[in-house]
Amino acid sequence: MKKSGHHISVINLIGIHETTLDLDSLTAQLVNENEIIAFVFVVRLGHLTDADKMGIEWLQRVFGDRVLQFVMIIFTYESQEESDSIIDDLKKNSALERLIEKCGGRYHTCSKNMSSQPEMKDLMNRIEQLFIENKQQRYTSQMYNTALRERGTLQNRTCQRDQPIIIGKNTDYTLTTERRETQAIVEKFSIGGSSLDENNGNGGRQETDNLFHRLHLDKRDHSKLRAIDVLQLSKHSFQFHEPCAEKDLIQTFLQKVLMMNYRARYIKTIETQHEEQQTNNDFFEDESDLDIFQDASLTLKETNRSDDVHPMDVQMAVFHCADSFLKQLIVTKLSQCQYALPLLVPDPFTQEIEFPLWTFRQINKSWKIKNTNNEIISKIQPVWKAKTPMVSVFRFDSVSSSKSQLINSLINEKHNTFFHRNCPGSSKTRLLMDGVVEIAWYCPSGKDTDKFTQCIAFCNLHGDAGDHKTQLQILTEMASVNVVILPRLDKNDKSAAHIQNLYKDRKPLICLLTEEESRVSEMRKGKYKIGLNKRNQSAASEELVKAINKSLSSSSESSSSSIFRLEDVSKQSGIRVDEEHDDYCRKGKEAAQQMMGLLKDKKLTEIKELCLPCQGKLWHQWCAKNKELHRSQGNEIDMEIKQKDEMKKIRKDQHMLDISEFIKFFITEMKSQSQNKKPFFLKWLAILLDEYTSADLSKLHYKYDEKWSKVRAEQQMTSEHAELDRISKELQAATFGLEHILREIGQIYESCKSVNKNKEGLPCDFSSLPSLAAEMMISGFPLELMDGDAAHVPVVWVTAVLDQLIQKLGDQRVFVLSVLGIQSSGKSTMLNAMFGLQFAVSAGRCTRGAFMQLVRMSEEMKKQLKFDYILVVDTEGLRALELAGRLTRHQDNEMATFVVGLGSLTLINIFGESPSELQEILQIVVQAFMRMKKVNMSPSCMFVHQNVSEVTAGEKNMDGRRRLQETLDEMTKLAAKDEVCDAECFNDVITFDIQKDVKYFAQLWEGSPPMAPPNPSYCENIQELKTTFFSHASKSEGLTLTHLKSRINDLWEALLNERFVFSFRNALEIATYRKLETEYSKWSWSLRRTMLDIENKLHNNIENETINEISESDLQGNLKVKSREVEKSMSEFFEKDKDKDILIQWKTSFQIKIKELKENIVRETARKLSEILQQQDMKKKIDAQRTRHENTLLEKSKELAIKLKDKANDETILKKEFDTFWKECVNKITTETPPIKDIDVIKDMKQLISNYESVPVNAWKKSKDIFSMRHYSDYVQLKKSSGITKHVKDTFKSAKLKFAYVEIDNQIRTLVNDIAEQADKRIKSYNIAKMGYNKTYIQELSDYIKARVVDYEQGAKNYVFTNEFLMDLVISICKRENKVIIDQHRRYRQANDPVFHFEKKSKDYYSIFQKYCQGATSAAIFAEIICQKLKEPIQKSVYKDTARDLTNEIQINCESLNGNRCKLEKHILKTLAEQEDFDKYINYIYNPRDHLKSFLRDEVSQYITENFQESVRPKMKENIELLQQKIMEAAHSATTLVNATSGDVQKWLNHFTLQLSDVLIFSAKDLSGLSHDGVDNFKLLEDVISEELGSVSSEVQRKFSTDTFPENLEQMDRPDEILIDHLCQCCWVQCPFCAATCTNTIENHPGDHSVPFHRVDGLTGSCYDETECLGADFCTNLVRTAKMFYTGQWFLCREYRKAGNVYAEWSITPDFSELPYWKWFVCRFQEDLEEYFGKKFDRWQEISNGWSQYSKEQAINSLDEYI
Repeated sequence: MKKSGHHISVINLIGIHETTLDLDSLTAQLVNENEIIAFVFVVRLGHLTDADKMGIEWLQRVFGDRVLQFVMIIFTYESQEESDSIIDDLKKNSALERLIEKCGGRYHTCSKNMSSQPEMKDLMNRIEQLFIENKQQRYTSQMYNTALRERGTLQNRTCQRDQPIIIGKNTDYTLTTERRETQAIVEKFSIGGSSLDENNGNGGRQETDNLFHRLHLDKRDHSKLRAIDVLQLSKHSFQFHEPCAEKDLIQTFLQKVLMMNYRARYIKTIETQHEEQQTNNDFFEDESDLDIFQDASLTLKETNRSDDVHPMDVQMAVFHCADSFLKQLIVTKLSQCQYALPLLVPDPFTQEIEFPLWTFRQINKSWKIKNTNNEIISKIQPVWKAKTPMVSVFRFDSVSSSKSQLINSLINEKHNTFFHRNCPGSSKTRLLMDGVVEIAWYCPSGKDTDKFTQCIAFCNLHGDAGDHKTQLQILTEMASVNVVILPRLDKNDKSAAHIQNLYKDRKPLICLLTEEESRVSEMRKGKYKIGLNKRNQSAASEELVKAINKSLSSSSESSSSSIFRLEDVSKQSGIRVDEEHDDYCRKGKEAAQQMMGLLKDKKLTEIKELCLPCQGKLWHQWCAKNKELHRSQGNEIDMEIKQKDEMKKIRKDQHMLDISEFIKFFITEMKSQSQNKKPFFLKWLAILLDEYTSADLSKLHYKYDEKWSKVRAEQQMTSEHAELDRISKELQAATFGLEHILREIGQIYESCKSVNKNKEGLPCDFSSLPSLAAEMMISGFPLELMDGDAAHVPVVWVTAVLDQLIQKLGDQRVFVLSVLGIQSSGKSTMLNAMFGLQFAVSAGRCTRGAFMQLVRMSEEMKKQLKFDYILVVDTEGLRALELAGRLTRHQDNEMATFVVGLGSLTLINIFGESPSELQEILQIVVQAFMRMKKVNMSPSCMFVHQNVSEVTAGEKNMDGRRRLQETLDEMTKLAAKDEVCDAECFNDVITFDIQKDVKYFAQLWEGSPPMAPPNPSYCENIQELKTTFFSHASKSEGLTLTHLKSRINDLWEALLNERFVFSFRNALEIATYRKLETEYSKWSWSLRRTMLDIENKLHNNIENETINEISESDLQGNLKVKSREVEKSMSEFFEKDKDKDILIQWKTSFQIKIKELKENIVRETARKLSEILQQQDMKKKIDAQRTRHENTLLEKSKELAIKLKDKANDETILKKEFDTFWKECVNKITTETPPIKDIDVIKDMKQLISNYESVPVNAWKKSKDIFSMRHYSDYVQLKKSSGITKHVKDTFKSAKLKFAYVEIDNQIRTLVNDIAEQADKRIKSYNIAKMGYNKTYIQELSDYIKARVVDYEQGAKNYVFTNEFLMDLVISICKRENKVIIDQHRRYRQANDPVFHFEKKSKDYYSIFQKYCQGATSAAIFAEIICQKLKEPIQKSVYKDTARDLTNEIQINCESLNGNRCKLEKHILKTLAEQEDFDKYINYIYNPRDHLKSFLRDEVSQYITENFQESVRPKMKENIELLQQKIMEAAHSATTLVNATSGDVQKWLNHFTLQLSDVLIFSAKDLSGLSHDGVDNFKLLEDVISEELGSVSSEVQRKFSTDTFPENLEQMDRPDEILIDHLCQCCWVQCPFCAATCTNTIENHPGDHSVPFHRVDGLTGSCYDETECLGADFCTNLVRTAKMFYTGQWFLCREYRKAGNVYAEWSITPDFSELPYWKWFVCRFQEDLEEYFGKKFDRWQEISNGWSQYSKEQAINSLDEYI
């Protein structure tokens, strides 16, 4: 460029301070090669940063102090307003003043883009003037060299302690030089600004980019901030701190906004950049050299530091980066904070203007106005459709007064509705607000103090209106009144044309002049001007209010009146409407509008009846019938059947109802829409429904309140009461939302499920409906848990939805947070603030019933806590006015009990300080907690005392807590009487800390609604509550969704029965106990398995005569290691399991049980081993004789071989000679040994019976099989001394047809089964397989049976047995044991009868004989003899080891056997159903233990067969190889020993057998009598054993099969018998009503007997009183009725425990849980049952109608639902 005849060149040099080159040489080159006339320093106006200050210091440090005379400062600005306020800014900012003073007062202003020619011309003139003032002197190289020398001196003096200045990367240094012909240079130095050649677009973009970068936001990704992520609980949800780091600004802002904390705009930040750096006082070594002036000039100031982010930039940055739902949520929360909302928003990067209409859709505003009769009318309307006047406010040019602050004084003087320059945190660094139009509403309260008598919208355009023409045009067109702020009315001003046009317009105009002092004056009608300069703001504000009111009044009278409707903004051109721009939102809206079109021309109070018929009268009737059924006494079966039929008919009628087009459309849309469109559709539908109902609801509430006031004033007005009820019903009918649509779908599902077919017209299969609701829950929508209108839980529907939830999410763990409180006590508001939820809170839409909503947890929080979601349950307020007369105290107790039972933590919400309200809610709550305690549930609770007038620390709160504690204790005593519970104070009922678990909340509003913002103290209280909640939650494991489902079912079933404590079935506790049983089964098996191994070793040692005594202490020692492992496993299970809080109640009892089990195992093992020891003497004789015979044969065969040695090659001769020899020897042995004869147990038993007194000859022929008896009444004889009269006897005889003899039958059957079980054990203890049979065994058995019967008779109350009973019992048991005895005797005979034994050994002996003949060495023959002797022990050992290993595998892998007793029972029933064998069923019912044994044998047999090749055979092979290895190790060890000690063969043999004494029954005595002559080659002996052992092993493996495996095992070693012994150690007590066997895994278990499901009582043969009709009641149903049973006296079934004995030991939950399995069984075998019992089922026709619907598959599947 050319200036004053000189050529000027501009050089930009960026980042000179950061160069890697030598800075001194670089700057020296610049100075030497150029003559510099000026340094231009650029500063952003109003943004003097630390970096700017350092820029001047850097110049001084590098170029010396003289550089200051060449410096020119340029202030850049973005708006003219900033330029005009430069003088004011300089006065306010001392740092700026000092900077300018330092540079000789030289400064210039220009726009940021520096594109204005006049400004640039003026700048060059000023630089030329600077050159002249410096007398055309330039900055020379001499000046620079001087500065360089001074710098070097300073560095030496600071002893190298001075640190180099590091300038941050965000700071730009630009060096610009201008070259003239005289080589004059202009150098420009810019920090944080723009260089002369930068344009405005790039500079603005860069600053905006930097802003988003600082806030850690991606400006391009508009969905980075998603509502679903923001609403999940994270560490920011529970703790955020101020001041916070910039990176946490967004999260802190969001969390505060979600809690409605209006201080979200005032967040302080921590200084995160470099700390202030300055020279220290100890820089100088010599303190005498200190010089304040020099130090001051050399001290390094603080480093570059950016200004804090402007609060509105934080808000708008979030707005720009949020997804649609988060935007809507934020704007809704800002509205609740009484803040202005973004109306027109320019994109910070494209400048495209957006109208975010979507964000306003959920906002309602309420206000009160006076009508012509001076009556106050309440109005509530969605803001997007409200028609109100609108006042637009904007400014031209820069003004000294704050426009936004002035508007605030009109709306709410105490609250900054619009953010302004004087708000905390405000600065001129604002980037995102220029051009933004915000809107706020003034809502009158109907009081005389209102500034405006109508609702008015105020729109505020930020920035100079002249720069934002589109926004200005929209506002002026739509405004009712225009208010403009400008310095003065000046014809020459650039805004003059705009002002003139507004003045000519017919709309009212108010001009506020900041440089004039005049009062309000009306220039023309509707045209006002008001001066603001040097005037009291209140006065000016008052004048403005009057002017606006007058303008609105006059405009309403004229045709120029303009009514503003927010939705109409979308009609304006030049803007983008968010709803139309987002395809998903637009399509969702269209679908919702189409659906709402189906409601057109329908009366609101009739819509539910027309569109949602299934939830109407029929549903309410069904609910009433269901409660009647559960709460009836059930004495008349006719009545019960009738009620059930009526309920079925209601369901059928419900199913027949036409499905409305409205519901069809909803289901179709939900099934067909994409995942992205669906949330918009649901949100739109909720918005449009709210709009549709709000006006009518508001009118109805006004009518209700008016009528309620009259009723209270005149209490005797019956007609007014009726009118009040009518309005209340209309209110109920008119309340219509998404929850009612879901309720309808739920009822459609329940009705379809009831009749098991699809509804006509339903656009999908009914089974897919729960999935639809589950998806809504996952998306964040609440699900109705309890229908508030019907006061009923739709259990079938809720269960199905939770099932789908589990399918979609997995069986996640949830922490259930419930809330209780009086109606309208702020519960929903509190939950919404805590978790950002959207429960309905308006007066017209208070929550009715109970709703549950899922709150997601961040992954970080999931790890910290022990659950995946929080399930929030909001409930219908107790004591609701509109439910008065319908909602009784009893129903309140129901609701409280239900919610408390569900909640892991319950928040009890108390509103105000009214003692009556406090007492009312506490009485309900205490009773609910007391019920939980009685059913072993221990939820925690917190009290939230809301709306406390003055929340202070210290005495007042302490006094309040004391009074609350006293009230709780008082309520506890009252409730204890109702619940029959021993509790004196609240802490007896629940763990409760009065200091920590009571929170006092400030009033919600800071002032008087409707314009009052939320109280920040309330928000702080919310945060404190969240922190305490987190503390409670961190201690909880939560519930799985499966357990939650069970809990809901259990609680509701118990509540339906009215007798909660008696009726409650704690499914979670039951499931936890079942899990403990499964673990117990593993622990007990582990101990048994270990003891089996120990027993086997000791048994081998006893047989080998290496030990001769057994002590329990030795056995305990052997079991010690495993015992410790089990104890450790138990300890870990009780301490670490997720349900440890429930498990703790059983810890001690199970520890005792395990201890008892160990003692029993040890005692039983010691007994068995001791018996073996006792039998050893007799067995020794038998074994010794057999061994002597065997060895004699060997010796004689050796002698024969020597004779036939020369014929060794002739096989025929050898075989013939050997056979002759063998036959003679065996005959001789047989002659010397008495033969073992066959036995006849039955004959022995007959002989024994004939010796009994009072037993006729051949009586056994008439005996009955006592195990197949249906009843034992024929064996019972009443005692003569019982005092029973004939009348009573007749009654007894009649009563026995029902229940009296059922108990007696059960008792006798228990006796018979126990005697049989003990008899079986006695037979086994005789060890007949080894010791042989003796007739005395039958005598001993008979004596034992007789003793047990006599003992039982002595304990019986009023009857004895007939003689036939004992005879039949003895005969039946003997016949039963006959097979076992015969089988064991057969084994004994095979092992000890010479004929059998030696016939089996013939082949082995011939082999040895051959070796003798062939001249084999003595060592080789001896080795073969050893191997032949080892064959049988090897087989026994391998079979036993394989059996134990297999048993262990079956116990782990077999599905039916690897759990607890309940699981085993389920598989038994499934198998029975699959087989459909009636006889097996009868055996199962009457002899459950026998059937279990049979089932176990079948299961084991099937397992072995199916897995023989894959599992059994490999196990056997592994065991035989292991044993072979041990044998060879023993042989090698023996060889090594005798070689080392020069021992003989006997020593070798002794050592060899000793090594094997643990694993084989084989000892040196087995070879006694054999000649060892010539056996001296022990290496050969070892080698031959190795070779022959392989043959033996192969032979054993070859013979191993599914047949030989069990056949060659002793009975006690068989897998099925081991499992029978293990699994039969359980409870066998049968239900006194239906004979179902208790399914507890532990014998003599703690607590009551129970079963997961009972049977039909008729299966025991019981009949209804004085009839021959079999009963058809399930016990669970029976015990809730007033029917009676007889056990010597009559008892009510519902008080069955009073009957004592076994009745008192059973826990039978009264409910309608009738297992379909037994209904199917009765229908399938009805004829068989009636023939078996000789009786008919009562009312079979009525019963079968419902029962016959179940198929076998359904019956089997129903078992899985219960277990």
